[in-house]
Amino acid sequence: MTAISADVVVLDIEGTTSAAGFILGDLYDYARPRLDEVLGRDDDTVRAARADAIAETGLDADATDAEIAEALRGLMASDVKSTPLKTLQGIIWAEGFAAGEIHSQFFEDVPARLRAWSDNGIRVAVYSSGSVASQVPWFRHAPQGDLTVLVEDFFDTVSAGPKKESGSYDRIAAALGVEPSRALFLTDHPDEVTAALAAGWQVVALDREGEPWHGANFAAPAVASFDEIGLTR
Repeated sequence: MTAISADVVVLDIEGTTSAAGFILGDLYDYARPRLDEVLGRDDDTVRAARADAIAETGLDADATDAEIAEALRGLMASDVKSTPLKTLQGIIWAEGFAAGEIHSQFFEDVPARLRAWSDNGIRVAVYSSGSVASQVPWFRHAPQGDLTVLVEDFFDTVSAGPKKESGSYDRIAAALGVEPSRALFLTDHPDEVTAALAAGWQVVALDREGEPWHGANFAAPAVASFDEIGLTR
C-alpha cells in the first residue's frame, strides 16, 4: 500500500483509469470512418480544427475533407497526440455516446476508489490528451454509472498544455486553487510522471499488466491498482 496525503487527485485516462487497447481499438474504429463527414460541417470548432489539421499535417491550404481525413487517420495509426484530431474525435465520440452506439470502459478498481475518495473529501479532476468534449461523456457513460458527479473539473492539452511539460501542471494547480505539494497525479506514462514531479506535485504511477508502459522505469512509486493507494487528506 502506497500512503499519500493530498487534497486533490488528478487522473490520466488511457492506461490509468481505462485500458489503452479499448480506446485505441473500439473508439478509434468508431471515429475513423466518420472524420470525413465531421470535417465538412459548418461549425466554428470544426473549422478551427480543420485549419490546425492542415497546418499540422503539411497539407495544402485547399486540401479536401477527404485528404485531411486520410492524413488524420495516418496520425491515428501512429497514435499521435494531435490536438485538432482529438477535437474532432471528441465531437464524434460525444455523439456516439449520446446515441448509445459506443460506451466507455473503466478498470474494476477505479469507480469504487473514486467514490471512496470523494466521500472522504478528496477532490477529483481529470487531465487527458483527449479533448474535454470526449472526457465528459467517457465518465458520464461508464458501465458503473455516471462518474461525472465525482469529478470537479476536466483538463486537456488545450486548456492546460502538453502533458510532458511541467508548466501544464502549474496551470492545473492554479485553476484548482491547490498547492502543488497537495496535488496527486495518477498516470501510466513515465514522461508525465517526470513532468508532474518537476512541478512539485506528488505522483503515483499506474503499472497495470497488459498496458503499454507496464514494467517501465518510473521516477515515482508504482502500483498495479487504485486499491493499492492509501489516499487521505
